[in-house]
Amino acid sequence: MNLNDLRKIELNKNKKRKRVGRGAGSGHGKTCCRGSKGAGSRSGTEYGILFEGGQMPLFRRLPKRGFNNVFKKHYTVVNVEELNVFTNNDIVNFDLLKERGIVNQKKSGLKILGNGELKVSLKVTADIFSKSAAKKIEDAGGEVSTK
Repeated sequence: MNLNDLRKIELNKNKKRKRVGRGAGSGHGKTCCRGSKGAGSRSGTEYGILFEGGQMPLFRRLPKRGFNNVFKKHYTVVNVEELNVFTNNDIVNFDLLKERGIVNQKKSGLKILGNGELKVSLKVTADIFSKSAAKKIEDAGGEVSTK
């Protein structure tokens, strides 16, 4: 098959709609192909997407576990090794990190982690530091400050 072999497929272009309720001789009379009795045989009925015919729905049969803590803080995380792109004595904060494309969105705050090595001395401002990150920044001759 090649691209020049492709052609448009017309599916059931001239298919006639089913005319129901036009007498017993049509084969679609009386109940009009809807079966007998119940909500499905009535007009204007729509079942919800989770409706399972009256049996207990799956989401109610399964046990519930855990919860979502609305007070939990989600930090934007940056490792110490990612700060090597800056020059000595730069003042690094969230705005500068965003400008350089190291982070893209701020969550509850900025957290600096200690993965990797830092080769430049920086003044870093963040919401929270890990112990190893603070130690590595200070060992490189930099300063650590929280907001």
